Amino acid sequence: MINRDLYLKKIISKKQNGLIKIITGLRRSGKSYLLFEIYKNYLNSIGVDDSHIIQIALDKKEFEDLRNPNALYDYIQKRINKTEDFYIFIDEIQLSYRVKKANVDENSVPDEDKNLLYTTFYDILNDLMAKKNLDIYVTGSNSRLLSKDVATNFRDRGCEIQVFPLSFGEFYEYSNLEKADALEEYMTFGGMPLAVLENSQSEKEEYLKSLFKRIYLADIKERYNLRDEEMLDSLVDVLFSSVGSLTNPNKLKNTMESVLKIKMSDKTIKNYLEYLEDSFIIKKANRYDVKGKAYLNYPSKYYAVDIGLRNAKLNFRQNERTHIMENIIYNELILRGYSADVGVVQVSQMKEGKQTKSNLEIDFVVNKGFSKIYIQSAFSLDDEEKRQQEIRPLLHSGDFFKKLVIVGGNQKLYQDENGIYYWGLIPFLLDKEGLEKL
Repeated sequence: MINRDLYLKKIISKKQNGLIKIITGLRRSGKSYLLFEIYKNYLNSIGVDDSHIIQIALDKKEFEDLRNPNALYDYIQKRINKTEDFYIFIDEIQLSYRVKKANVDENSVPDEDKNLLYTTFYDILNDLMAKKNLDIYVTGSNSRLLSKDVATNFRDRGCEIQVFPLSFGEFYEYSNLEKADALEEYMTFGGMPLAVLENSQSEKEEYLKSLFKRIYLADIKERYNLRDEEMLDSLVDVLFSSVGSLTNPNKLKNTMESVLKIKMSDKTIKNYLEYLEDSFIIKKANRYDVKGKAYLNYPSKYYAVDIGLRNAKLNFRQNERTHIMENIIYNELILRGYSADVGVVQVSQMKEGKQTKSNLEIDFVVNKGFSKIYIQSAFSLDDEEKRQQEIRPLLHSGDFFKKLVIVGGNQKLYQDENGIYYWGLIPFLLDKEGLEKL
């Protein structure tokens, strides 16, 4: 068993809080296992009998009929009573479809309220949630359907727990490898749980490659009624080839046309990017003007939610350590509950007797609560010139927030004469205190 203690603690902390617990994340990232195995074992350990844990997996043939929300409601009602506590687990809730209500005159309903003609899973979950003896948990693999609509459809009575592929810390604990060897494998194959459990390199590669074709791209094509999967497939290749690079729909459009000879409109690319985000395949980092204290619309950066999936999609041919390391750091920051933006620092300098302005980049402007930290990702600092290049944006931030350069390897945490911290990637990823140590 691969322990997911971080998520188990989160779920336990929300147990019987009167809210629907919505567990979201990339398909095959471990949501179902977390709920149906790890959390169920916990409930059993504190005395909850299996008869009081109702488990429904809507992606299984056995429960296919329960995708009808009315049938789902009746199924649950038959298995509960009013006096005892019950735990309801519903897996892949986004597979539930809406059903038109009977005996309602459609012509009497205004156009803006046509959605009220249908019963959805939101309706039946809100009804069940009113029963104080029920504790409800659902999983879903589509953020648009779930997290973006929680406040509206669950009337502020839903809370989200997002599950990510294994962090390096989780992988290392399971791997039984030396730290450097574990990092090497993680930077290649990532943290998809079933890939980690495969024994051979070829099996890991085959599994990760099949996920994109058989699961992710097929899901998006079906969910959004795409006629041609090729354009989406090619766009993912372009994105994954340039993780950590600034881009926008117009730049992606030009690349698609000039390199791949595929014509796509800005609007189509924008829609496809949203589909990929909603399916938890990529995450977007916005640009932030450090001195102006404002967000900039374009360009942005996109990161793969799992680096192994990124590598597999590119047939393990693009192994740029600098970009892979930056992607892993970004994922770790998000996993730990930070927001991470791309920092922009404008500096003035004299060039050929003229005052010129240029923009310097800080890899991550990290926020959690009222604290802020600037982070640079540098796989290697071979010489003083390289070090100065990395810290220059930090020195020009114009404020006194903490600053950190994460370098490849096992470097212990230290601070230079400018007050800038340096930390090796391995201890940064494994230290549970993380940025709180600075």
